[in-house]
Amino acid sequence: MTLFATGPTLPLNRLLVANRGEIAVRIIRACRDEGIGTVAVYADADRDAPFVRMADQAFTLGGDTPAETYLDGQKIIAIVQRAGADAIHPGYGFLSENAGFAQAVQDAGLVWIGPDPAVITALGDKIEARRIAETVGAPLVAGTPGPVETPADALAFARQHGLPIAIKAAFGGGGRGMKVAWRLEEVEELFQSATREAQAAFGRGECFIEQFLDRPRHVEAQVLADLHGTVKVIGTRDCSLQRRNQKLVEEAPASFLTDEQRQRIHDSARAICAHAGYSGAGTVEYLLSANGTISFLEVNTRLQVEHPVTEETTGIDLVRGMIAVARGARLADDAVPVPRGHSIEFRINAEDVARGFLPTPGPIETFDAPSGPGIRLDSGVVAGSSVPGSFDSMMAKLIVTGATRDEAIARARRALAEFRITGVASVLPFHRAVLEQPEFRAEDGDFRVHTRWIETDFADRLAAAVAPHARVAPAATPPLLRMAIEIDGRRHELGLPAGILAAVPSGTATEAAPQADEAAVIAPVPGTLTAWQVDDGASVEAGQPVAVMEAMKMETRVEAHRAGRITLAARPGEVLPFGATLARIEG
Repeated sequence: MTLFATGPTLPLNRLLVANRGEIAVRIIRACRDEGIGTVAVYADADRDAPFVRMADQAFTLGGDTPAETYLDGQKIIAIVQRAGADAIHPGYGFLSENAGFAQAVQDAGLVWIGPDPAVITALGDKIEARRIAETVGAPLVAGTPGPVETPADALAFARQHGLPIAIKAAFGGGGRGMKVAWRLEEVEELFQSATREAQAAFGRGECFIEQFLDRPRHVEAQVLADLHGTVKVIGTRDCSLQRRNQKLVEEAPASFLTDEQRQRIHDSARAICAHAGYSGAGTVEYLLSANGTISFLEVNTRLQVEHPVTEETTGIDLVRGMIAVARGARLADDAVPVPRGHSIEFRINAEDVARGFLPTPGPIETFDAPSGPGIRLDSGVVAGSSVPGSFDSMMAKLIVTGATRDEAIARARRALAEFRITGVASVLPFHRAVLEQPEFRAEDGDFRVHTRWIETDFADRLAAAVAPHARVAPAATPPLLRMAIEIDGRRHELGLPAGILAAVPSGTATEAAPQADEAAVIAPVPGTLTAWQVDDGASVEAGQPVAVMEAMKMETRVEAHRAGRITLAARPGEVLPFGATLARIEG
């Protein structure tokens, strides 16, 4: 099938990848297939990452936090101009759905590989996206007409419309800044948590509320649209296997849909994107309840993490398609992809499954990936890489394809059995356990997985199947001694570990580890202390939530390990290592 009726008209010689990890590797490979040069930008913690080595050029962003690096649009545009690049591909996350950055890229005379900034603004505003969906007749549940101002307003909506409700970042996506309240007494706390998480991840904390369908599936439509008004739905995906609203397993095409359901999803997704004037790759997401009710969820105005399963079942390279669209290529009017076979993607995250999927940054000692028929690995790490604590926990994606869903599952069992990672914890044990569950295998045609299945139906079985990973505090990223040097007349920045010039006397003994403090409340993850939920000197009970930490863009609740009077030892906003003392509880 010919996807494009006409080819690109705009020349493009060099592209900067404004991202990191496996998606940066993926974009660099697509550019090589297109004969386009590549430029990488990197945080200090990523200086030895595979994507940095793969790019034709690489420039430091000078910093270790998202705000200092991959979220600093001015730094990135300045580097594009220094490198002589023509275009920017933002990948997913970070600045990929930031309309201001997209506009700045275009204002600088560069090609933006994504939809028009005005379209990002319209669809990125979840309230405006709902209005567009309503206009074209897409299925919708009840929701607030605008952002909710206070926790009390959130509680009033819950009382009027009933539970459960979804509290969602108005300017976010990817599950961050989204909380689902199932009890009235948790609505106000979750509203505050959602606004904090949205502010941290997207720079804006406004949230709106809508009814949440109980035990729904998460189904989405992959769209590709050109600059000439043609919009195509490339296929569907099921992304129901999630923890804390973050996807873990995705598959294409979405199975167990009726013809009518699939048609309604295709038609409404196409209509929403056409109405908005969309161009490039995008995803329209829906919830599908057990009784067959479909409700529009949101539009992601970027490439999705799970795009490989659509590529594997359609033969379409979506990254190259995005580049072609940005260069002016015209989609063929009558080209409608027909999915072939079935593909399942497993996100390989550095997380401790038995400890509530806690992020576990640190050095990777072993990374032995599977291969063979139907196996694809999109990885941002190798053995010896380190998973930084400042960024997302995903190391790689394992994509397994078969002629049928059953064959894909059988291959996946074999591939996951071969996969071996040591050093950091990983979600491999979770994936292996999932493949044995009748709800997921659906051999009787009854697919019973839903978006909270992991936390509810599967929780006890998962706890029995997976043991906690041994916790080891990750080594801190050594500070850098920076200096500018010239090579062949071009300026380069050299970074060396700050201690490299310091003489270390032979025979120097390492400091003995301190004795454990039984009264200490320790940081369960390296990250930022976001808020205290108790006052200094308060009496607390064992298991009571006392603080919230943010790590790898996710909030983690800290609980009291015993009863007593608590003395706070850290301040909100502090960036702390794993194992740091947050407080002490005296009996």
